[in-house]
Amino acid sequence: MSDATPSAPPAARPLTRAALEIDEYAAGLGWDQPARLFALVDTAALLRDEPALAAQLGLEAGAEGELTPIEQDELPKGAALDEFLGTIAWPDAVAGCALVVERLILPPSAEAQLPKGISERELNKWVAEHPERQEVRMTVAVLRDGSRETALRLREKDSPREVLTGPDLVPGLADALLTTFS
Repeated sequence: MSDATPSAPPAARPLTRAALEIDEYAAGLGWDQPARLFALVDTAALLRDEPALAAQLGLEAGAEGELTPIEQDELPKGAALDEFLGTIAWPDAVAGCALVVERLILPPSAEAQLPKGISERELNKWVAEHPERQEVRMTVAVLRDGSRETALRLREKDSPREVLTGPDLVPGLADALLTTFS
């Protein structure tokens, strides 16, 4: 019997594979981590144009359209995410980008309980103390052509086999990431 943790099934699309690769990396760092930003670069182009970097990353030729995630510098502390994303401009060699963020979420049934007229700080406190809250890690990846993918992992189901994927799981964040290519 093997002690190895079963991995997630292989993903069909390169963007999905990149999102799951980043999710797996973030999972290895544990929870309660800051947001992380990644450039997504076409692996074949990286091997051709930057062989020294490709060798440093241990890259090998793969299937057509494969993407290599490259983690960027840490996001500025205290900066609002939407404001920070508005400052990003990617060079042409970057095919896409991905962002990993952790958030607290509530089920739709909790919306009716939402107190009216409270500040954002009070709302955050209310959500953090709500008995039905769940911690989630979202890895949202987009390409310049508008393609998008999300890998969503709940803390209470922290297993590669429990990661949800789909292009429209976090549409607002995907839209914000796409604006970094405008």
